[in-house]
Amino acid sequence: MDVKKKIAAFIGEFDLQMDQVENIYTLLEKRLAVLEKGGIGPEIVESTGYWLHNLYCAFEDLFKLVTGFWENNVPAGGKFHIHLLKRMLVRVEGIRPALISEESYRCLNEVRGFRHAFRHAYSYGLDEERVAFLLRRVLGKRDVVMTNMKRFRKSISVIE
Repeated sequence: MDVKKKIAAFIGEFDLQMDQVENIYTLLEKRLAVLEKGGIGPEIVESTGYWLHNLYCAFEDLFKLVTGFWENNVPAGGKFHIHLLKRMLVRVEGIRPALISEESYRCLNEVRGFRHAFRHAYSYGLDEERVAFLLRRVLGKRDVVMTNMKRFRKSISVIE
């Protein structure tokens, strides 16, 4: 397959994954509306936690797609998740631009940390205030993160 076809295939996969991210953001906005109407309770907190977890997983799948395609390498090892996220800050000279800014990194790193806690929350549950706080922060940074994604996507389209 020639380079243009490979890049076109990458863009198709990238766009598909971004659609998943957008769908999750939409679900999170609905959870916020319920929370703001006083709907805080165990079910809505757990549901919100689940979708925050899924949001990071969707971004991480996108990050794996980027490193796998442009660098032919996905980091491995015990600190895989943080190394992968940090890698998205890096512009790889002559290969690809950085995917995210420092501001997006800070937001996504916070969600990454929550995702880790969520996966181990079976013994203690989720803190309602913490989940509501993180939800508001994530949605408040949505435009910043998505602008980074669109900037990256546009720079790749130029290569086509």
